[in-house]
Amino acid sequence: MNYLLMYDFVADYLDRRPAHRDAHLALCKQAVARGELAAGGAVGNPPESGLLLFKGSAEHAETFARNDPYVLHGLVTRWQVKPWTTVVGIPELVPDPL
Repeated sequence: MNYLLMYDFVADYLDRRPAHRDAHLALCKQAVARGELAAGGAVGNPPESGLLLFKGSAEHAETFARNDPYVLHGLVTRWQVKPWTTVVGIPELVPDPL
């Protein structure tokens, strides 16, 4: 099962992001290295939200959010984790492809 971690950003996200970006990206790279995080990034131009795709466990996404500098420093106004039943795509992300 895959899980989406969805972030809603504050209005001044782009102004506040630089102070926390390196720490956020380090956390992302650690999650990728553990095989938990498949992809992630900002949504919109300018960014209004973020979306991160986690593999295997909702707990991976929840733990990530609780430790993310963007969340800890108030750049994220709301976050949620939702299961994503992936039915088509690359084998690493689709347990039972069509």
